[in-house]
Amino acid sequence: MIGPVAVAVAVCVLGWVYPSLKPPAPKICGSPGDPPVTSPRVKLSDGRHLAYREKGVPKEEAKYKIILVHGFNSSKDLNLPVSKELIEELRIYFLSFDRAGYGESDPFPSRSVKTEAYDIQELADKLQIGPKFYVIGVSMGAYPIYSCLKYIPHRLAGVSLVVPFVHYWWPRLPADVSREGLQRLQKSDRWTFQVARYAPWLFYWWMTQKWFPSLSIMAGNAAVFCPKDMEIIQKRSETPSTGQETKVRQQGDHESLYRDIIAGYSKWEFDPLDISNPFPNNEGSVHIWQGYEDRIIPYQINRYISDKLPWIHYHEVPDAGHLLIYKNDLCEDIIKSLLLG
Repeated sequence: MIGPVAVAVAVCVLGWVYPSLKPPAPKICGSPGDPPVTSPRVKLSDGRHLAYREKGVPKEEAKYKIILVHGFNSSKDLNLPVSKELIEELRIYFLSFDRAGYGESDPFPSRSVKTEAYDIQELADKLQIGPKFYVIGVSMGAYPIYSCLKYIPHRLAGVSLVVPFVHYWWPRLPADVSREGLQRLQKSDRWTFQVARYAPWLFYWWMTQKWFPSLSIMAGNAAVFCPKDMEIIQKRSETPSTGQETKVRQQGDHESLYRDIIAGYSKWEFDPLDISNPFPNNEGSVHIWQGYEDRIIPYQINRYISDKLPWIHYHEVPDAGHLLIYKNDLCEDIIKSLLLG
C-alpha cells in the first residue's frame, strides 16, 4: 500500500511544482495586445529585432563611434552624464540598444555569451557605423564585451568594462579568489548565482518563490549599495522621470532579467583569462573601471584579471561603488581614457 501512496503523493507534488517551473510566454512588442513598438529597430539575420537609440553628433560627422551596452534591469535609454561640450569637442556618436528580451528588442531563448557579440556586430553593420567601433559595457553588460574581445576583436577600436560582471566559476579563476569574492556578497545573492550556474531549469521558480530570499537588488535591499552609491541614487531620484523605466521589463522578467543572469552564469566557451590582447600594436586600449567600495561586483576578481592580463588598463577608484559611471567627472574620465588614451 505504501508504494502506490508514495507514487500518488509524488505525482501530486510534481503536478503542483511543474507549473511553477515554467515561465509565462513573453509579451512580444508589436504583437496584438502586447506592448507597442515606439523605437527604431533593426531586423537581424535570424529574424529578431533589436531596438536602438542614437545620441551625440550624427554618425556621418563623428570622429568616435561608441556602442553602449547596458546592464541588468536597464535598457538603451540609460543616460550617462556626459556633457554636451565634451560630445561636441570630441565629435562622439553614441549607439545604445536593448539587449535581447529587454525593452523593445525581441526575446531570444537561445541567448548566450557568444550571441551577444554577434548581435553587437550585426547592429553596427545594419546601421553602417563603420568597420571599427568603441564599446563600453556596464555591469552585467560587460559579459557581452568579453564576448566581443573573444569573437570580434577585429571590429574593436577600444574597450571599456565598467564595474564589469564577474563569473565566479571561470575555470582559471583561483578558488581562493572566487571564494573571497563570493563571501563579499549577500547570502541570498550567492544562492541565486549558484542556482543560475548549476540548475538553470530551476531559475524561474527560484526567482518567483517566496520561501527563500533570492536576488537582493530586486528585493530592494539597500545593503548592496555603499554610501557613495546611495548618494548617487538620491541625486538621480531628484531628476524628473522620463517614463522609459516601465519599458525595461515589459516583455516579462524572465525574458529580460532571468535569461540575462542564466546566460552570464552559464558555462562559457572561453575563459576571459585566455583572451589575447586585441591591440598588440597599441592601436587601441582596453580598460576596467572598478569601485573599491562596490558591494555588487567584488574588486578582488577584477583586480586579479587585470594583474594576469597586463594589457588591460585597470582603474580602481578608492571611494566609489557600483554606480560610479553616473558620477559626472568619473563618467567623462571613462570616456576620455577610452578615446584619448
